[in-house]
Amino acid sequence: EIILKLGQLAFLQLKKCNLIFYEEDLRESGIDVSEASVYSGVCTEIFKEECGLDQEKVYCFVHLSIQEYLAALFAFLSCVNENRNVLRESEPHSDIVQLSELHRSAVDQAFQSKNGHLDLFLRFLLGLSLDPIQTLLGGLLTQTHKANPIATFFQRPQAQTESRSKSIKKTVQYIKEKIREESSAERTINLFHCLNELNDNSLVKEIQNSLRSGKLSGKKLEPDQCSALAFVLLMSEEILDEFDLKTYNTSAAGYQRLLPVTRNCKKAILNSCDLTENSCDIVASALQLSNSPLRELDLSYNNLGDSGLKLLCAGLMSPNCELQRLGLNSCDLTEKSCDIVASALQSSNSP
Repeated sequence: EIILKLGQLAFLQLKKCNLIFYEEDLRESGIDVSEASVYSGVCTEIFKEECGLDQEKVYCFVHLSIQEYLAALFAFLSCVNENRNVLRESEPHSDIVQLSELHRSAVDQAFQSKNGHLDLFLRFLLGLSLDPIQTLLGGLLTQTHKANPIATFFQRPQAQTESRSKSIKKTVQYIKEKIREESSAERTINLFHCLNELNDNSLVKEIQNSLRSGKLSGKKLEPDQCSALAFVLLMSEEILDEFDLKTYNTSAAGYQRLLPVTRNCKKAILNSCDLTENSCDIVASALQLSNSPLRELDLSYNNLGDSGLKLLCAGLMSPNCELQRLGLNSCDLTEKSCDIVASALQSSNSP
């Protein structure tokens, strides 16, 4: 019961991007204020109570990932136990809410988030749908309370397991469709993490086989294949000495999907790849990463423009940026860009 109430609190506040909660937030989730003090004492590794401004009591989960996991558990159990899609409660739905419908809603809402605050929630939700996870949780919960509603679900018969299997197949298909349709490089990388949660690595294995056989360089890559390649290179334990975007035969959209690899290389050669202003935001985010390995960056002969350079400078001015060489030849820059670069170089955080 405690976990279910905390799950509802976690879900409602995650949707609002809230990490700190007040007494009225607890009451909204059916948690008595006096109970909250007990929760913070009993569930010390999950939930805690602190004093905020003016000595007002505030509450939070000990880590954001715990809030995301409990929120996912609440959404999952609301679907399978109560026939509710808590992500679409205001919209009409069929008599029986399928797990694939909940998954689809979660994917869509994660995509709508501007700051990616639902990305890990989505991964947790998908992972909870797998039989091994349900068996593990069911076993743990039945040991503590035989009548627990969570445990009741996890001990359901094989017939419903097969139904969940069909739901997972539908979800995998939907995610693959989104990968093909989506233009955002960052979004597609998260979708590959989602496929990984569902144990579907078919797109990734195809790329890995091509890499091993040496066939990748001569093959025309579709944008979704570029996303798979980016995921493979990002998941590698080794930092690339050099990443030359032109090595790969693809379209401008495909090049865009490969840009996140700049997070995992020392030298990025991105010249003459039809990059635009939108590309600069991805490269800037790579420069802002803690322990960014990027030391050389060549963006020459791309139509970045002054606005693109301004986006790039957000990365150049980051205290994490260790860039030593930057190529910007023939990038459609004007005198305005000189002021932008000068300002970046004069920044106290400039390397």
